[in-house]
Amino acid sequence: MNPTTVTETGVNPSPLRKAQKRYGKWGFYFRQLKKSPSGLAGFIIILVVLFLGVFGSWVAPYDPNLAEFSKKLLPPMTEGHLLGTDQLGRDIFSRLIHGTSVSLIIGCCAVVVAGLVGTALGVIAGYFRGWVDIIIMRIVDVVLSFPFILLVLVINAVIGTGLKNIIISLAVAGWVVYARVVRSEVLALREKEFILSCVATGVPRWEIILKHIVPNLFTPIIVLSSLQIATYIIAEASISFLGFGVQPPQPAWGNMLSEGKDYIFSAWWLITFPGVAIVITALGVNLFGDWLRDVLDPELKGN
Repeated sequence: MNPTTVTETGVNPSPLRKAQKRYGKWGFYFRQLKKSPSGLAGFIIILVVLFLGVFGSWVAPYDPNLAEFSKKLLPPMTEGHLLGTDQLGRDIFSRLIHGTSVSLIIGCCAVVVAGLVGTALGVIAGYFRGWVDIIIMRIVDVVLSFPFILLVLVINAVIGTGLKNIIISLAVAGWVVYARVVRSEVLALREKEFILSCVATGVPRWEIILKHIVPNLFTPIIVLSSLQIATYIIAEASISFLGFGVQPPQPAWGNMLSEGKDYIFSAWWLITFPGVAIVITALGVNLFGDWLRDVLDPELKGN
């Protein structure tokens, strides 16, 4: 990845290692982030979204479920409503902010659950091989044969709607991505000399996996997770739009789009602002994820 150079005095560290040693690990990443306009833009978007998701109840000027029928379908910048009101007179800006926390909770929790399950099964399949690998990968193939959104909808139709069930359905449909990536990484790692040395000296399998293989999987898992969050946020909005996700009156970007679709020509702001929120959030996560991939795994840069 970053080969070292041999001189008369010994082995010199690569330029990447020198920079990390000079500025510190976090200082090095911060300097790299400042050099990347797209990565910095994504990072700023993520910070804003996180702030709104955590402190939304203090930022929102109105109760997101407060209906004032005398103020229904007010356009933006009217009577103190920054983004206007919906068909029930509820403040769009307040509902957008509260919907941010819903999207973040679903996206982050689904990534954690899918990541843990997929990583564990990927490590088992890649390290032990044999019939265990065959069974796990055939299950992966079956799951991947279904379109992602369709599989999520089917699972939600079976187990029901709600925040917890959405996270479960996204994790069940998404763990296979982690399993395939992790398995391929483990297959490469198990042939490395330091792993073969551990096997030759009789180190227990569990110790090899936990102390030598899993720590070397952090980079691909972090990069994959950063990109999967955007996928899950869009998926949650899609299934909520179709009525299988977060149910009204709880504000979520997807059901806001669903409620506003009937007013697309008479009240454009009902679907425009939730759609823009989804696009900006997904764009920010993807930009930051791409930068993270380039920094953590420079071999992939430009591919």
